[in-house]
Amino acid sequence: MSMTFTLIGAFIGFASSGMPGAVVGLLIGMYVDHMSQSEEESEPSKRSYRQAPSYDFRNNLLILIAAIMKADGALLKSELDLVKQMLVRTYGEEEAKILLLRLREYTKQTHNLPEVCRNLRLRMGYSQRLEIVHVLFRISRADGNISPSELQVLQTVSAQLGISTPDFLSLRAMFVSSPDSDYQILEIKPEASDDEVKKAYRKMAMRFHPDRLGDLSDSEKKQAEEKFLRVQKSYEAIRKKRGF
Repeated sequence: MSMTFTLIGAFIGFASSGMPGAVVGLLIGMYVDHMSQSEEESEPSKRSYRQAPSYDFRNNLLILIAAIMKADGALLKSELDLVKQMLVRTYGEEEAKILLLRLREYTKQTHNLPEVCRNLRLRMGYSQRLEIVHVLFRISRADGNISPSELQVLQTVSAQLGISTPDFLSLRAMFVSSPDSDYQILEIKPEASDDEVKKAYRKMAMRFHPDRLGDLSDSEKKQAEEKFLRVQKSYEAIRKKRGF
């Protein structure tokens, strides 16, 4: 049985929410792999198409990471160290070494990003694609700053993955400060009413609340709470400014 979705699910889950996310991603990936295998067995004529190298999700993800890492013209050690940490914890030392070598090769090559994004968009759910963009943002800011060229690639990849503009702006605002960051994180406009602000906060808090991920260790909880705490911080800043 192919393990493509199983591995990619675990990787994205871990990068987003630590070990609990990895477990959830692993289970979802195993299910999708099982369904894909069943379809291949029932439709042999499609097997070669599904197993083509261009549809290797792990490679596609590495290509997107490579595109982000080289966007500003320099491969930074801080970014590589973060990617290495993710790969080791997801795949183990030996497999991570192979993937890192492949990643280095990808940074030297030119790839068709629209095609890569199309492959992922057609075969992954929206929330998974949103987490890919979140991972790419984290890698971009590994050195403490996201350059304009990196931001441009992030925006292009996000659009090609089918991520909505409000969701992209919300993620961007978590990593790039601006006068409207707090409102963008809550996915509302600065002219929104107080009731709309409260409603948006409740929606985003429910979406990212760490309690939905179960019991976590201290280190895992810190990762899981990243988005939730940023949403909470934005709401408190708006509430204090408006005095409600």
